[in-house]
Amino acid sequence: MSSVSPLNSLLSSSTASAAASSSINLSSLLSAATGATSTGIDVTAAVAAAVYAAQAPERQWQAQQATVKSQITTLTNIKTSLSTLSSDLDSLNTLSGPLSARSVASSAAGTVTATATSGSTVGSHSVIVNKLASSASWYSPAVATATAPLSTTNLQITAANGTTSTFATGSGVNTLAGLASAINSSGIGVTASIVNDVTGSRLALVGKASGSSNDFSISFGSVSVPAWSSNSVASASTALAAGSFQVGDGAATSAISVAAGDTLNDVATRINSAGLALSASVVTDASGTHLSLASTGGGSGPLTVSGDPTFSLTRASQAGNASLSVDGIPLTSSSNTVSGAVTGLTLNLQSTTVGSPTTLFVSANNSQITGAVSQFVADYNSSLALVNAQFSYDATSSSQGVLSGNSTVRSLQSALMSMVSYQGNAAAGNSGTLATLGITMGDDGSLTLDTAKLNDSVSNNPSAVQNFFQGTALNGFAQSFQSTLKTFSSASTGALTVNINSLNQSYTDLQSQVNDYESGYIASQRTVLTAMYSKAEIALQSLPATLKQLQAQLGNNSGG
Repeated sequence: MSSVSPLNSLLSSSTASAAASSSINLSSLLSAATGATSTGIDVTAAVAAAVYAAQAPERQWQAQQATVKSQITTLTNIKTSLSTLSSDLDSLNTLSGPLSARSVASSAAGTVTATATSGSTVGSHSVIVNKLASSASWYSPAVATATAPLSTTNLQITAANGTTSTFATGSGVNTLAGLASAINSSGIGVTASIVNDVTGSRLALVGKASGSSNDFSISFGSVSVPAWSSNSVASASTALAAGSFQVGDGAATSAISVAAGDTLNDVATRINSAGLALSASVVTDASGTHLSLASTGGGSGPLTVSGDPTFSLTRASQAGNASLSVDGIPLTSSSNTVSGAVTGLTLNLQSTTVGSPTTLFVSANNSQITGAVSQFVADYNSSLALVNAQFSYDATSSSQGVLSGNSTVRSLQSALMSMVSYQGNAAAGNSGTLATLGITMGDDGSLTLDTAKLNDSVSNNPSAVQNFFQGTALNGFAQSFQSTLKTFSSASTGALTVNINSLNQSYTDLQSQVNDYESGYIASQRTVLTAMYSKAEIALQSLPATLKQLQAQLGNNSGG
């Protein structure tokens, strides 16, 4: 019996952990301790088989869960599809929606085009454009480069309302590029840019808005400086534009005229001959050629300069209003985009009228209307297909859809098909049927759209098409269908919503049953079974040692 004592000692320290963990192989453990060769019992497999058998109710509940989950998914897909269909009906039942869309055709698109808001009156309008609205624009003579130094002066931009903005050049704003940047940053409604060509760089100023109220003018203010340089031109032989400017020595002033084609040398000669205490010279350096003035000391103060012979801006165009007539009524507009002349129309003036007036034809927008109706038909068919699939028999599986027994889905199927038979109410101003618009129903309830017939209805009587869907007070087909859909798809009280919520609760209840059964009965059974099979395994593995001891004792007795 002594060989069993070590085994008992070993088991006393390992049995508890063996019962708690099915991963310990008691057969191997006992075999190593006793030399037993019996295969014994596979405790892990035995416990697992017994637990699996005990979990039969769980598997039934989980199978029910799978069915419920499939039903929830299918109902959710149907509800989502109905939501899309509902959006289509909302669009068809909106006064500013596609059924009210208008298109405008022009007999002379190069002269006038137009856009129309939803619901604009269908008809035609005659338009004559006498003059387009224009923006004010100015440009400077060329200077050597956009980065050449500017003369010291005050460039003044005066708006039509008398507001003046002044830009001091030669002090802070030292180049043509800098001047353009300063003007653009000022927010005065003028866009400045630099134009470059073979003659040099020029400043271009253009009003951001057209119309006489947005005109502006340019002038150069006086400056008093100890010495002065003009803007640089390409060379001493560069021809100047005609103009005039004033110079003074503090005691007297003189107007210096510039004839077209004069050079800076001509201007310097005139200043030196004016009898002022000033000296004029022409200087050429890396930036080009410029006129330089200095005081000779005979005056009573610093020299003054008003203007610049190299930089007198020229007006390219004056801002003016558009002049037109619509249906014989004369109109003016500060912009070539004219709104309000005809209710719901925006005219886009392209050029003046040559010959006969331009005719604008306002009509229903066939493409938007047929597109919206086509979308409704397609989404209706998608919704119906999801519903019909629940009642289609599958010969392979000998079954129908997961919702074949759902009364709500059956009711939805009937509701969808019955709505297709909607008959307009003459009292509500929406007589007719879907069939009169080219929409017919097939044997399975699906819809087919005859686009040609719908286009014909839209072209001949667009108001009848709109009235069928909308009625006279949004009480037509679209509203009626929408009300039916809401009884199924409403987020709070819809029948599908109620079904989904109920199934979600069933799924949760089943999961609770599984969890409670697993944590209660199965967990305790696993512990009991593990201990039971472990004990049997120990007893089985002890048999060879016990038998050997018995044989030894019997042998001893027979030998005595």
